Amino acid sequence: MNITGKEGGPIDRDQAKKWTANYRAAGRGKTNSHLFGAETVKQLLDQERCVAMRIYYALDDNGQQQLLLVGTDAEGNDMTEGLILDLSSPCPPDCSVSSELAG
Repeated sequence: MNITGKEGGPIDRDQAKKWTANYRAAGRGKTNSHLFGAETVKQLLDQERCVAMRIYYALDDNGQQQLLLVGTDAEGNDMTEGLILDLSSPCPPDCSVSSELAG
C-alpha cells in the first residue's frame, strides 16, 4: 500500500447532514461525535515519517464508544510506537450548539 497523504476528500454539506442523520436514526450508539484539538492532531501528524492518520473505532473499559487516532507511514503501516490519540471530548455532552450535523 502506498500512502500519499492525499487520501480522503470533501463531501458536500447536504450529504454530510444526511449521513449523520442516518447514523442517529439507526441508533448505532450514544456518542454522535468526538472533538480533537488542532494542536493534538498536529502533534500526531508532525511525527517523523507520518503522512496520514488512521482512525479506529473502539470501546473503552466502560463500554463507551471511542475513536483512536494513530499516525500512518507512507507504506500504510500504523505507527503504534509513536503517539496514539484518544481522550477526545465526546458529544454528548460536549456538542456543537449550532451545527447542522449534530441534529
